[in-house]
Amino acid sequence: MEVQIRHTEGAAFVVSARGHEIMCDQPRENGGGDGGLTPPELLLASLGTCAGYYALQYLRARKLPETGLAVRVEAEKAASPARLGRFAIHVDAPPLEARHEEGLLRAVRACLIHNTMHASPEIATIIHMRPAPMPEVTMKA
Repeated sequence: MEVQIRHTEGAAFVVSARGHEIMCDQPRENGGGDGGLTPPELLLASLGTCAGYYALQYLRARKLPETGLAVRVEAEKAASPARLGRFAIHVDAPPLEARHEEGLLRAVRACLIHNTMHASPEIATIIHMRPAPMPEVTMKA
């Protein structure tokens, strides 16, 4: 799995994966053009859409109603180091029997992003320095 990110202008970046693109930017008060979601908002979007997908799969596998399925994710900032320290995933689902409510909760907690965040993944950061472009040489005849 891989995404490519390239800087466009100001504080904006374009994220590409499998032929799809999304814009990531900062609000104007942070020096951006407000042309897209911020990196933390993209993280919340990843968590929420993953939770929604797992919830949908649970409902579909049991032929339960899926109309009105929606997810909202909230996060609070923490310090030392700066990070998002607390997340809340709110799933709005159609009325279900208690056994399915528990099953839906288990399904959402099984989401790949949810599990990744719980397991403190290893993150390697590698800097690749590009060589400076060579000046053009013109030959005089």
